[in-house]
Amino acid sequence: MSPTDTPARVYPVGLQLRGRRVVVVGGGSVAQRRVAGLHEVGADTVVVAPTLTTALEALADSGEITWAARPYAEGDLDGAWYAVAATDDPAVNAAVAAEAERARVFCVRADDADAGTAVTPAVGRYDDITVAVHGGGDPRRATGVRDGAVEALRSGTLLDRRHRAVRPGVTLVGGGPGDPGLITVRGRQALAQADVVVTDRLAPQPLLDELPPDVTVIDASKLPRGRYMSQDTINQVLVEEALAGRRVVRLKGGDPFVFGRGMEEIQACVAAGVEVEVVPGITSAIAVPALAGVPVTHRGVTHEFTVVSGHLPPGHAQSLVDWPALARLRGTIVLLMAVENIGAIADALLAGGRDPETPALAVQEGGLPGQLTARATLAKLPGAIVDAGVRPPAVIVIGTVADLG
Repeated sequence: MSPTDTPARVYPVGLQLRGRRVVVVGGGSVAQRRVAGLHEVGADTVVVAPTLTTALEALADSGEITWAARPYAEGDLDGAWYAVAATDDPAVNAAVAAEAERARVFCVRADDADAGTAVTPAVGRYDDITVAVHGGGDPRRATGVRDGAVEALRSGTLLDRRHRAVRPGVTLVGGGPGDPGLITVRGRQALAQADVVVTDRLAPQPLLDELPPDVTVIDASKLPRGRYMSQDTINQVLVEEALAGRRVVRLKGGDPFVFGRGMEEIQACVAAGVEVEVVPGITSAIAVPALAGVPVTHRGVTHEFTVVSGHLPPGHAQSLVDWPALARLRGTIVLLMAVENIGAIADALLAGGRDPETPALAVQEGGLPGQLTARATLAKLPGAIVDAGVRPPAVIVIGTVADLG
């Protein structure tokens, strides 16, 4: 390799972007990965794109990012501290980089690293330590060094980690309640070996920013009463990618088997002859109350807890829940996907004999920056949820334990 072919050295620096304007041009999967990392550090992120992935649209709807729903235009970088050009059009990316050059704003070009003025490193985090590795133009090398450094921090040893060939197939990973630190070690290992990641909106999004750039990320998010990828389509994607010789990780929020349709995905893989592995996750039914300081059981208070899907209201023709029987139980009731129907659910429990003074709470986005808790009695909980502005995803706890937090 001649001196002119040697990759340019970069000057490593950590950017303090909390509250500072960062502009991401593009709304696809690459932009989604970069926004996840920027959102995690508190950047004031503006995404310029005619359309967004479902996960980015959810962030825009909740006000966590700003969406300019149009193509890029000259002047979009005004006031920006940092920019990311992540469209699938090299000419647009070049225009963004040119504006950034004139404005002296550092800019990453996702399609051509050498044409930008900044390079995105392979990033890993342990506690409050951030490890960022530049690999001299070799992304897999940077990723391997980063993984070794993070593992050394976790275990107290320095490991020489090597890339291992993996067999094609699907690994169904429960990502936990959303905090990237709450995924299992086995789940992180599966992600490190993935060629393709099919992800949900409620999966730990910051982990996507740690993936090597050659890993394909497929957004299978579902918005309440909004955009979604059908379950049949998700099943088809998993099977097709695995049969094409790739290692596929299906990254889901919580645990795959707690209202996660994980078994449907396994059945589709098995029927197609695809090897499948399950990595359990921490279900939000237990983790989210715990993160709000509430146990679902407590000695001398309750000897049972019941997890119920509230996506269908009492009386719905397709509901499988025996609400009168549930009302007669003395233990804890944990409701998932129940924010929209909490009024009808509370009425059914009260009609079934549950004490209207039973303590209750709703926790939105447990363990994430947007965590919000509303407390009330069962009779007053629907109004408290509205007054507090609690939105999905949220977990609702009904029972004496709700007074313990």
